[in-house]
Amino acid sequence: MNGAADEWPLWEVFVRPQAGLDHKHCGSLHAADAALALQLAREVYTRRQEGCSVWVVRSSDITASQPEDAAMLFDPMADKIYRHPSFFPLPQAVDHM
Repeated sequence: MNGAADEWPLWEVFVRPQAGLDHKHCGSLHAADAALALQLAREVYTRRQEGCSVWVVRSSDITASQPEDAAMLFDPMADKIYRHPSFFPLPQAVDHM
């Protein structure tokens, strides 16, 4: 890239394939503002009408966990087995779960 695009902020693009489904991260792009990011995302990621909704989020606005925090954030809590669904007996009517 060269010129103004080098200075444009990075945006993350999420597309919902159809109503009722989750938005999925599709990729990233550079754009001057949210309106342009949305227009570019539509052109790049939904050219064949693959989605019904598009979100663009400035990458700098996303806060992410760090790999070194995994133990603290994603500890399976083995000492709290009562939080696991297997601790509770299921009624016969829903025993197929």
